[in-house]
Amino acid sequence: MRPFTYVRPGDAAEAVAAAAAPDAAYLGGGTNLVDLMRLGVATPGTLVDVTRVAGDEIEELPGGEVRVGAAVRNADLAGHPLIRRRYPMLAQAVVAGASGQIRNMATVAGNLLQRTRCPYFQDVTKPCNKRNPGSGCPARDGEHRDLAVLGHSAACVATHPSDMAVAMAALGAVVHVAGADGPRALPLPGLHRLPGDHPERDTLLRPGDLITAVDLPVLPMAARSRYRKVRDRASFAFAVVSVAAALEVDHGSGGPVVRDCRLALGGVAHTPWRAEAAETALRGGPATEEAFARAAGAELAAARPLPGNAFKVPLARNLIVRTLAGLVEGSS
Repeated sequence: MRPFTYVRPGDAAEAVAAAAAPDAAYLGGGTNLVDLMRLGVATPGTLVDVTRVAGDEIEELPGGEVRVGAAVRNADLAGHPLIRRRYPMLAQAVVAGASGQIRNMATVAGNLLQRTRCPYFQDVTKPCNKRNPGSGCPARDGEHRDLAVLGHSAACVATHPSDMAVAMAALGAVVHVAGADGPRALPLPGLHRLPGDHPERDTLLRPGDLITAVDLPVLPMAARSRYRKVRDRASFAFAVVSVAAALEVDHGSGGPVVRDCRLALGGVAHTPWRAEAAETALRGGPATEEAFARAAGAELAAARPLPGNAFKVPLARNLIVRTLAGLVEGSS
């Protein structure tokens, strides 16, 4: 590990100023950054410790939204009664994401900003456009089983690894940021970006931007939500495909009808993938497995799988159908 300077600012303004140093990086729980430093992927010259700067509380705002401080530990988020009651898919996603030891260290902001686990990105002996722009993407012709089928580009087929971010994208959470130009808010989806010709840029954050909090909206149907994850082993592994879903169903004499829904996918794209085409297809239609399959097909029509990960398309379709069907059964 290369030498670096460590600073601990007293407030957000000091943190943003300190992060203006060349090659500076924010340090929260360190569960991703420290690993990347050990691998030689990340080589920050300055670590700006923000664990005492960003908020570490979960509170209900006057309008009913729930504000989650950026420094809230994942374990505290998953176990908070307000989160478990109002946003169960978020609690489930966090628990599915890592072991208890990691959840006790990892922070909400760090979870949103964790970097891809693409093997070529993590191996500094290999070319990688995300790590070294212009060097190439060997994953396209190499090992890509776990990589993207939606929204990828010729420059990058990496996937975003966060489970929590998928649930937050489905909920339509809002990320609050402090920066050199003052505070601003970014929606989810909207914080993360597709690779295009610049896969080295994971998000729309500007240099020195600091996430301070995440607001979860008032969304009654989120109380009947679920996060389901397909992974290679039952013990903590990154998603092959995952689904975060919330469903509001009217049960009438003609059968159940979808009044509203929220749906997002993980393990399939460079970003947490909000399934807006599927949502549009579902609203106002019958809450049946056949309708769910058609909606999933509408979303996945844009998929461009590579030879080694084409199985993800039917897997995602089946996972969407089973997750939505389970929510309908639970609402009857």
